[in-house]
This record gives sequence, C-alpha cells and structure tokens, in this order.
Amino acid sequence: KGNKYLFQIFRKKTPKQLTDAELKLWSALKNRQLGNFKFRRQVPIDNYIVDFACLEKCLIIEVDVGQHMEKSLVDGERTAWLQSKGYRVVRFWND
Repeated sequence: KGNKYLFQIFRKKTPKQLTDAELKLWSALKNRQLGNFKFRRQVPIDNYIVDFACLEKCLIIEVDVGQHMEKSLVDGERTAWLQSKGYRVVRFWND
C-alpha cells in the first residue's frame, strides 16, 4: 500500500505532459474504444510508472520519446522486469 500511495501522490503533483503521439494514442485507447478493453494511463507498477496499461490483459504500451544508449539500457531492464511479472510490453517510437 505504501508504494502505491506514494505513486498516487507523485502522479497528482507532477502529471506527465503527454506528447502529441501519446495524446493520439490515448484518444484511441480511452473509454474502451479498443476491443472494449479498459486502458489506464500513467499506471504505477511496483517502482515503475508505465505510459498505458490494460491490466485485464497484462498489456503495457510505452511511447519512447528518444533513444540514447543509457535510456535504452534502462528500458531493456525495465521491460525484462515487467515481462518477468507477466506483462507484455509493446513500445512505439514517439515519431
């Protein structure tokens, strides 16, 4: 409960500004428009906050803003951890 509570506080104080690509994707995912599945945005999962998630299907959608070597390594570790917890992670480029 503690971690989830801290993430809720963090999310409310510093909402992520969505890029144009994320806004377009969110407009297609929200309100059960895709296969009648419920997607949420900025979902806390343990120590991570993912861009979009359908918890019912254990599906995470991430929109990558840019790829630098350090970010790529962190994203790889993050993806491996999420997959180890049973999530399927799909990444799209922001372009």
